[in-house]
Amino acid sequence: MTHDHKEFLRSFDDPKLEAIIETMFLAAYADGEFSDVERRHFAQSVEALTDGRVAGPKFDTLVNRVIDALASGTRDARLQLIKQRLPDLAARKVALSLAVQLMAADGIVRTSERELILELADALEIDRDQAADLVAKLAR
Repeated sequence: MTHDHKEFLRSFDDPKLEAIIETMFLAAYADGEFSDVERRHFAQSVEALTDGRVAGPKFDTLVNRVIDALASGTRDARLQLIKQRLPDLAARKVALSLAVQLMAADGIVRTSERELILELADALEIDRDQAADLVAKLAR
């Protein structure tokens, strides 16, 4: 996760920060799996990105709440709630960028991940071409 994103997120209140983290979680969970190893790596990334604001029990509570919400609703509903908590385009672009970085971390962007990127772009009202350019840039 880039230093620029970290600086940008410092001023975010909890609902905005949680929306960013939820977007990242959706990216991590795009393949339908979230192993203990993935959870630990994700927790470390979130803790570093948020300068420790979201760590330990607070991280666990947030992730468990998102998992429960996904189990009882749809991803589309979650995306609409994320958009509501990120009213400005700059914040939504950061959320998409962080999600793409997470998906591209292993050097491969799978079909399910590409589909989520396009869903995210649409839901967050970000041009699909910009989203595709971001994927191409980060997947190199």
